[in-house]
Amino acid sequence: MKKIIKQGILILFIIAFAMILSDDVNAVETIDDIKLVVDGKDITERANPVLIENRTMVPIRFISEEIGAKVTWDPEERTVLVVKDNRSVFLRIDSHFVTYDDGKFCQVTDVAPLIIKDRNKDDRTYVPLRLISNALGIGIEWVEKTRTVQMYSDQASVREPFFDMTILNIQSGDLITGKTQIELNLSENLKNKASEMKVLLLNKETGKGFVVARTTDTEQVLVYTPKIEDKGEKALAIVLYDENDDFLAGEAILVNVDVAPKVSIKGSKSLGLFSSSINVTPDVNFVATGVQYEFTHLSNGKVTVIKNRDPYESYSWETTFEQNGDYTIKVTAFDSLGQAYESENYFASVLVPRYLSLRGVSEGMVVNKPVTLIASRNFDVTETQYVMKDIKTGKETMLKTVPYGGYTWFPVEDESGLKELTVRVKDIYSRTHESNPILVEVDGRPAIQMKGVGPNQVMTVNANLFATSNVELDSLTYILTNYTTDSERIINPEEDYNWSASFYALPEDEGEVSLHAEGLYKGEIISSEKIKFRIYLGEVYAAQPLIEKENFLALASEMAVHSWEKTGMSAALQTAQAILESGWGQSVPVDKYTGHFSYNLFGIKGTGTNGSVISNTWEVYNGVSFRTDAAFRSYNTVEESWLDHKNILLQLDRYAPFREVMYDSTLGAYAIRRAGYATDPEYPSKLIRIINQYNLIELDRIGL
Repeated sequence: MKKIIKQGILILFIIAFAMILSDDVNAVETIDDIKLVVDGKDITERANPVLIENRTMVPIRFISEEIGAKVTWDPEERTVLVVKDNRSVFLRIDSHFVTYDDGKFCQVTDVAPLIIKDRNKDDRTYVPLRLISNALGIGIEWVEKTRTVQMYSDQASVREPFFDMTILNIQSGDLITGKTQIELNLSENLKNKASEMKVLLLNKETGKGFVVARTTDTEQVLVYTPKIEDKGEKALAIVLYDENDDFLAGEAILVNVDVAPKVSIKGSKSLGLFSSSINVTPDVNFVATGVQYEFTHLSNGKVTVIKNRDPYESYSWETTFEQNGDYTIKVTAFDSLGQAYESENYFASVLVPRYLSLRGVSEGMVVNKPVTLIASRNFDVTETQYVMKDIKTGKETMLKTVPYGGYTWFPVEDESGLKELTVRVKDIYSRTHESNPILVEVDGRPAIQMKGVGPNQVMTVNANLFATSNVELDSLTYILTNYTTDSERIINPEEDYNWSASFYALPEDEGEVSLHAEGLYKGEIISSEKIKFRIYLGEVYAAQPLIEKENFLALASEMAVHSWEKTGMSAALQTAQAILESGWGQSVPVDKYTGHFSYNLFGIKGTGTNGSVISNTWEVYNGVSFRTDAAFRSYNTVEESWLDHKNILLQLDRYAPFREVMYDSTLGAYAIRRAGYATDPEYPSKLIRIINQYNLIELDRIGL
């Protein structure tokens, strides 16, 4: 799998480089009237300057050799090393990041070194004139009268920044042990031009690394939260981009990263008294892939462990009356390698009042069908009684007594009228507690409720029908009404109503139909409601694969990298989402009736660029789950699906918090769930596991 990723990235790099090189060559403007003189020797014929983005660029080899410097070119890595005495510069073609003096210093250049063909059609590495001065410490003088650049190897020069920006609170060589604010001083000109700021943590040897902070507000203080694996000497680069996402300016310094993990809970060591749930907010000074909580009851020693929680969100532990008492609380954070880091113990007290209420009915409700009564409570019980009280007579009727749990009540005729419903329980000390009453109107006339099909269901297979009634029926039949033929068919003429009826659809049943149950009671027929649905017995198409499973990773990662370059959204996260939600591209919705392929990798409902396809979704009716039709977006290509999914995340207001951290796969995985993308609490950890297992983080590695 890793090989596939590397091949995909290599192809993208080659294409991107070809485009960049083509653009550079077209942008070159030769400066024919400027002379270049090194230590009194005119080398203009060998090293004709060129103008790129209003910067004078010169071939570094000729100038370096003239002053006695050694130049080493690595064609595979496309790097240049220039050494003179105790000074050196190491640069990469098309990279703004350069290092000086055996990697002791670093800088961001205004124009990246690039290869240009000289007048002899030979490839030459051109760099900004100031870069040579900064690197080798030689003097440079501009003589306007003769339009000559004079360079002197025996004159010293001061290393100057390329941009009017400074990192204020971090010095070169500083140690970073945890979450760190980065304060900048920017010129007003840069503030006005910049549309985005990014912090890159780069390997100084390769010039590659990751985005570790990002903002679109130049007044905002950037915060770098390190990962444990960031350890070592790194280059911290702050880079500005304009409204077209083009490089605008940058500054870089070398720092030492060695995280001293700190895990805590926000607040004092004594969190205080809680009267309901215990609310805790973790505080971790590194990027954690998850946290777990341990709540230890000091009286009985019982430990409650809550695993796989969001490290960047508060957590509420719902407590019961029996859990009252004093606790120690500890939070453990995990890094990407699964290493655990524990907080100190924090203290909290819980004093939760008893709570008991009746659920399943509401004030003023008309009860004319089965309802499930539930005792909602926060303490243990040994007995639960569901009680009905007649408003007129005051008489109480015990509907049901159970140790605990709910009761499904289908009221009978002599229970009709205005009633108060309560739940009465006995706790573990045999003390009785009762909920507040709920006034309802009971309609207990003979009735039937049918189960097994649901409104708007499209039935393509057989169904099992069930029925319940609040009276003893003499007989029960299920009747199918066909609205196309205006006919009826009895499903179970021989079966007793206590039995389930197996419904087998016939070819003539196809179309819009309804089912209802009819029962005979005291010589009269009573009916359930008619449930309308559709029968379809033609061929049904299931989800189909987009591509062979072994090739999906290469396809998804290529689209992810392309999207990441345009949007700044983690390519690792994008790829993991595609893998998780499409089952490695093996479960893509098709139209269940026509087989039309949707290219919908993310199961998005609605209308896409190629209309919609009809697929299954789940509904529940009368307590039974059933499949019904839903429209899912259809696209002309998988690339359109990918773009649409990213546009949803980039444009909807609900995902604004996600966009703040979308550059990082771990932070983004948790933020996207908090924004409501997924209800599964395990969704972030599933994405993180996929990213780690297949080393997808490499998709986010970039240069400057």
